[in-house]
Amino acid sequence: MTGRFSGLCLALLLAAGALTSAAESLRILPVVRGDNVVVSFELADAYSDEIRQAIASGLRTTFTYDVELRMVVPAWVDRTVATIVVTSSDEYDNLTRRHKLSRALDGRVQEVSQTEDESLVRQWLTTFGGVTLCRTAKLDPSRDYYVRISARARPRGGSLLGWANSVIGQAKFSFVP
Repeated sequence: MTGRFSGLCLALLLAAGALTSAAESLRILPVVRGDNVVVSFELADAYSDEIRQAIASGLRTTFTYDVELRMVVPAWVDRTVATIVVTSSDEYDNLTRRHKLSRALDGRVQEVSQTEDESLVRQWLTTFGGVTLCRTAKLDPSRDYYVRISARARPRGGSLLGWANSVIGQAKFSFVP
């Protein structure tokens, strides 16, 4: 009986360690800039060999980031203040050897670009700067907030960071007008 219990405890510790390292690779920086809450984030370890292979095969590869601004509510469920969905896609053309890149915010295409440089593709898919979440008029200065991001990649053949098909991270901040 103790052997099974020890094995279960070890499995839980390994799983918790893997989830912790996954959350650490998603770097989030929320900032209040003027009248807006702005977030920058990077999914550092997501551009894996599996993602490279999917891109090289010509499959459209998309990273989707569900970004939520939440207010901490003690002894109750935290309230969601704002949500956005950010997607970044790459479609590689094997004949021209060019990457067609696109970024969308809540389903509306914001940017389109083309490149042959793989390092630019990596940055395009995994790094975002200055994404506006909401106006500060929605915030209460006496409350604490956090930005929670859930990231996933398609195609789903492999996993992000070698553990799960999605990575979740969060960063806390206080609003001081």
